[in-house]
Amino acid sequence: MEMLLERPVLVLNRLWQPVHTCSVKRALKLLCLGHAQVVQTEGESRYQTHDIGSWVEYSGEAPSSIAADLIHSVKVALCAPKIIVLAIYDRIPRKEVKFTRQNVFLRDKHTCQYCAKVFIERELNLDHVHPRGKGGKTCWENIVTSCIPCNTRKANRLPREVGMRLLNEPRVPKWRPLFGLKEQASEQAWQEFISPDRQKVSIAL
Repeated sequence: MEMLLERPVLVLNRLWQPVHTCSVKRALKLLCLGHAQVVQTEGESRYQTHDIGSWVEYSGEAPSSIAADLIHSVKVALCAPKIIVLAIYDRIPRKEVKFTRQNVFLRDKHTCQYCAKVFIERELNLDHVHPRGKGGKTCWENIVTSCIPCNTRKANRLPREVGMRLLNEPRVPKWRPLFGLKEQASEQAWQEFISPDRQKVSIAL
């Protein structure tokens, strides 16, 4: 039950643009407050939106294939939503990824950019490719993920000075609603919003 409540839900703005993700628990709270509607992702009425009343009704008639996704309370059982659309918010999604330690690790997929090995977060450091002592800046283009042994070996020198090579050139990551979300957590139902097939998209006149 607790794991189901923490499962990610894709959040669309009022214009049906993906803006971020939230937990099932948060999505149901927004639904109950009237701040969002659930987007149906199965059946003949796919993409129909539901307020709390119609979602309770839909959940009561849910097919057995999604029965495992039911959240039971004292009085009702609700299907865990996969996508919600906000009722008011219509801003264009933010286009930059905030520069943080965790986001650098995510960009580099928790992989040391010198030895190409994957590590857990506590075994990783941030490394200035061009050392700060030699004028290097703390920015996306000069910071990479490194393991502690590689970071110690490189020290305050350029990679070439110690015979080390970068796995990837550090770049500013592209913003996307799923940045930081584990790949296996992504729902197939999200794909038409995250990566729409342009040949199937028509412009309403």
